[in-house]
Amino acid sequence: MEVGSATKLRCQRIGCNAMFTHDDNSDGSCQFHASPFFHDGMKEWSCCKQRSHDFTLFLEIPGCKKGKHTTEKPVLAKPAPRQPITVPTSSPVANAATKDSCSRCRQGFFCSDHGSQPKEQIRQGLNTPVQAQGEEIQTLAPPPPIKKVVIDINQPQVCKNKGCGKTFKERDNHEAACSYHPGPAVFHDRLRGWKCCDVHVKEFDEFMEIPPCTKGWHSSSDQAV
Repeated sequence: MEVGSATKLRCQRIGCNAMFTHDDNSDGSCQFHASPFFHDGMKEWSCCKQRSHDFTLFLEIPGCKKGKHTTEKPVLAKPAPRQPITVPTSSPVANAATKDSCSRCRQGFFCSDHGSQPKEQIRQGLNTPVQAQGEEIQTLAPPPPIKKVVIDINQPQVCKNKGCGKTFKERDNHEAACSYHPGPAVFHDRLRGWKCCDVHVKEFDEFMEIPPCTKGWHSSSDQAV
């Protein structure tokens, strides 16, 4: 089935997710990321090295690449395994022999080659008085007053609930308008998933396509669920 030039489509590039038409798709209109990398609870974009422990904040990092919107899903490149770094070590006997022949070590001065430390510096470190706790306490300023935000019920807003990201108007919002994940997102041993619905997959694009498990109100707040 052919798609009309005025039909709105959703961009499939990671980090974009915007709606576009073929008539309004100039070069540079899409801002996206190349591919994500997950390791020991850390989320990182391999293209710009931006990282975050929180998955919601990770997805909100602005894209570092620009191009045209597309409906084709990107092929994610798998990162190459990191090679272990071997640290050369010297034998205790050889190290002791070199320290004995080093003039700075014999005099008790600091030596970057052998890691020795002058005795006088150690004494000063041990005898440094601890600053009184009362001097470190600073008077806390009163919190600023909370500003009330007036929202137009006809103004388009982007839902910040995890797994939603749709544009909505407050006049059309209701208790079942939003499909989302209450979370949190779980990344462990090359698996990605949602704790709320206990669904886990291996690939990032499969993780992004896990259907939401909860319905509720749309929310444009940064503290959305």
